[in-house]
Amino acid sequence: MLFIDLRTRLSRVRSEVDRRIAAVLDHGQFILGPEVEELEEKLADYVGVKHCVGVSSGTDALLIALMALEIGPGDEVITVPYTWISTAEVIVLLGAKPVFVDIRPDTWNMDPELLEDAITERTRAIIPVGIYGQPPDMDSINEIAQRHNLTVIEDAAQSFGAIYKGKRSCALSAIGCTSFFPTKPLGGFGDGGAMFTNDDALAEKFRQIRVHGQSRKHHHPLLGVNGRLDTLQAAALLAIFGEFENEIESRQAISNCYDKLLQFVKSVEKINIQKVRPDTSSVYAQYTILSPERDALQNQFWDAGIPTVAYYKIPLHMQPVFRELRYKQGDFSVAEEVSNQCLSLPVCTNMSKSDQQKITKVLAALN
Repeated sequence: MLFIDLRTRLSRVRSEVDRRIAAVLDHGQFILGPEVEELEEKLADYVGVKHCVGVSSGTDALLIALMALEIGPGDEVITVPYTWISTAEVIVLLGAKPVFVDIRPDTWNMDPELLEDAITERTRAIIPVGIYGQPPDMDSINEIAQRHNLTVIEDAAQSFGAIYKGKRSCALSAIGCTSFFPTKPLGGFGDGGAMFTNDDALAEKFRQIRVHGQSRKHHHPLLGVNGRLDTLQAAALLAIFGEFENEIESRQAISNCYDKLLQFVKSVEKINIQKVRPDTSSVYAQYTILSPERDALQNQFWDAGIPTVAYYKIPLHMQPVFRELRYKQGDFSVAEEVSNQCLSLPVCTNMSKSDQQKITKVLAALN
């Protein structure tokens, strides 16, 4: 049993991937070739926004977004402590300060009820994260942001393709950012990312910053980075995108099966699952449970030949690199509890029901 089966995903699109990559090798435009623009147009149409800008990674998408907003020393950006480090890392790289807000105990996304207390005169932006594939409560976050004249950057590295109140993830705020890391629901064959907006001026800034701040050849009105999505990755993603809805449906079917099987586990009171809001869908970048006996449970899975992963075992406010922020244990109790108890189960698109039953038998054996 595999945790994520990338080979099966490739096998479904191999002929189209080969055709797309051969076309790039034939025309030789390896940097910002026609496939990049084609992918951008298709993704913008899919999300329902005016602009998509392909970049080199989800991390660079967040970095470029902050650079376009001219965020730097003295500024504060609010985000959550339960996420991959890049969400806060890019804030610090620009000399700004990350300010953390705890997550909700049911969805594990940013708690809007705590957001306003974290806003100061230095706050410039808010970065909510769609953890494990479900977008946050964006209406509440956007309402608070508008009241304080703040920009919201949706970190949709895990939630791309999900629906929130009838709109796609990455169309839920001023800026949406996602990742095409291979294990993501829309994963490529290396690093890649994209940015989304309806703002013409911001989109132009994104395009300039990703090419060293260049507006035209040898003319650099902005400081930028080498943040382009390369043509080969775009070509592969065009092929993979054709199967994206099937990938989402498969992940949702597997996760729904987990939900049903867990209802019959006698020890279910020891296990919590992420609540998906009725007005929201999840693309299940991971299917994650919480157990106070996480480490023992993971060992039992290992003994049974079942791969699992405990993501974000140390919340960001407890990471040594952020010690100068002077947060301490207990400052974000929900994030700490989720970090201590989280365990992600396999979500392979070719996963059998017998595999899932094998997993629930391990859960049922909990005392």
